[in-house]
Amino acid sequence: MARGGVNKAVVQAARLAILARGENPSIDAVRIEMGNTGSKTTIHRYLKELDDGAEPSAPSSEPIDDELAGLVSRLAQRLKEQAQEPIDQARAQFDQHRKALETQLAAADDANIELQQQYEIQTLALTQESDNLQNTHAMLQTEQTRNAGLSQALADFDLRLRDKDEQIRSLEEKHLHARDALEHYRNAVKDQREQDQRRHEGQVQQIQMELRQAQQSALVRQDEITQLHRDNERLLTENRGTLRELSLTQEQLKQTHARQDQLLEQVNRIDSERTLLQERLRAALLESQSLKQSVEEQSQANKLLEIELLKTQASLDESVRLAAVVATAPDAAEVD
Repeated sequence: MARGGVNKAVVQAARLAILARGENPSIDAVRIEMGNTGSKTTIHRYLKELDDGAEPSAPSSEPIDDELAGLVSRLAQRLKEQAQEPIDQARAQFDQHRKALETQLAAADDANIELQQQYEIQTLALTQESDNLQNTHAMLQTEQTRNAGLSQALADFDLRLRDKDEQIRSLEEKHLHARDALEHYRNAVKDQREQDQRRHEGQVQQIQMELRQAQQSALVRQDEITQLHRDNERLLTENRGTLRELSLTQEQLKQTHARQDQLLEQVNRIDSERTLLQERLRAALLESQSLKQSVEEQSQANKLLEIELLKTQASLDESVRLAAVVATAPDAAEVD
């Protein structure tokens, strides 16, 4: 197809300029004269019209061999031009195909870079999740250590509580023994008193004295019993305090267990997220490998196209060489 600005008048002007210089107005010469613009097919068509429409000149005095040589030369030039046109088309198609492949290769490189960035981002996220998991494990170990300490404290409180219970039971037993002894003593005094009264009135003073001694002893025993009651109340008060401390410790232990369950649930969730990230990372790696393989295949295809281009250029060079041989053949014949 002719380019914009190339018409028959322009071709005619270039042809006349070449003829004025005494040169042969070939297609290449006319195209060079026009500044390497225009299709050779269009230029050939316009030259043919100009040659056909030219006024008949006077009979040439040149020999028939010169005319035949000129005819062969023009024929060779036309053959060369017709052979050059499919070569130009093939070269244009090859350039277009090469540009498309280069565009695909650039897109594949961009996709590979994007996948590499995604891989780095996912690797960083996985590292952060691993750090969080390690921190959570450390917190869990700390809570477990604290839980063990609380459990030991609870065991100590239980031991103290059992000791207090044992002391209370011992005091209650002593109190019961004292009451039994006092009751037994009162009964004995009463029996002795009745016997003394039946035996002799003369023994009243002695019995009264013994009774006073017994009362004094009973007062002493009563004081001991009162002290035992006070000790018992004090132990009961301490027992209540110990029970309150035990209740608080049990509540703290429940809270610790609840916190431990939350931490275990968080650890399980983090493990699940880490597994999901690992699956995504594996999929990204597979996709990256697939893209790399595609890039390698495109590279191999480019190499094959380059080899094909070299072959085509070699074939074109061979065609040009043959055309040149054909074009120079008339000149060689003329020299002969």
